[in-house]
Amino acid sequence: MFFGGGTPTLLSADDLGRILNGIDETWGLAPGAEITTEANPESVDPSYLRTLRRHGFNRISLGMQSAAPTVLRILDRKHTAGRAPQAALEAREAGFEHVNLDLIYGTPGETAEDFDASLRAVIGAGVDHVSAYSLIVEDGTRMAARMRRGEIPYPSDDVAADRYLAAERQLSEAGFGWYEVSNWATSDEARCRHNLLYWTGADWWGLGPGAHSHVGGVRWWNVKHPTAYAQRLEEGVSPGLARELLTSEDRHVEDVMLRVRLREGIGLDRVDQVGAKQALANGLLDVTAYEKGRLELTLRGRLLADAVIRDVVF
Repeated sequence: MFFGGGTPTLLSADDLGRILNGIDETWGLAPGAEITTEANPESVDPSYLRTLRRHGFNRISLGMQSAAPTVLRILDRKHTAGRAPQAALEAREAGFEHVNLDLIYGTPGETAEDFDASLRAVIGAGVDHVSAYSLIVEDGTRMAARMRRGEIPYPSDDVAADRYLAAERQLSEAGFGWYEVSNWATSDEARCRHNLLYWTGADWWGLGPGAHSHVGGVRWWNVKHPTAYAQRLEEGVSPGLARELLTSEDRHVEDVMLRVRLREGIGLDRVDQVGAKQALANGLLDVTAYEKGRLELTLRGRLLADAVIRDVVF
């Protein structure tokens, strides 16, 4: 179970618990199921976290983004620089088995020292999972408008690469191992099972406005506006907006795109051989794994993962 795609913790902890209980009573949750909620650091406190834990939540993902106040301001984040690590510590004290902190790097104005401080804060918070993503500027956002006006510079690929290398160095020294290009965990048990379902093409059912689902090669999504979603439920009408049946080619392309990013990689029989040989020659693939019939990225390959995927999809 994963509560996310927004800020679920705007609801009370008891409300989230009631939703979880309703799902358990209706479908049943497997023993030891991973039950995660996303949260903004300022939307939780020790009491809230203890209540979540009592209701059965065992994993939490906190949006930290940065430890630098100037970067948080550019990202329009409301929490103070030290709140996310503190919330992570509170989650541990509340009994959460797994705690993740999200970072964003490459924000305009962020210095190498800013990002180093963010990494140190994450490691010091005692989490067992870290997600670190390069900034993506979405059209229609205030940041995109500021960039078009020349108020702040556009992200730099070279800076993003430097930040990624810094993340790999500090996190690996602290006992984290990468298992997906943008995700590190301290153990196999700390890996996010929810995300692994996406990355390995498994089935999932999404509930709520705008939620996407995938079952057996059929993908569908709900109406996005909460009012329209609620109205359809009240009228006994499916909230589904549209659906698509994935072809075998669609599923293959998506499988390659996602599995190449995983540490375990993908079998060479699933990719274009010419492209794989070229990636190997360029130092983007692990030689030992290649000789065993697997395509697995080197550190340089992780920096150029999109290019590897483009070259090996057939």
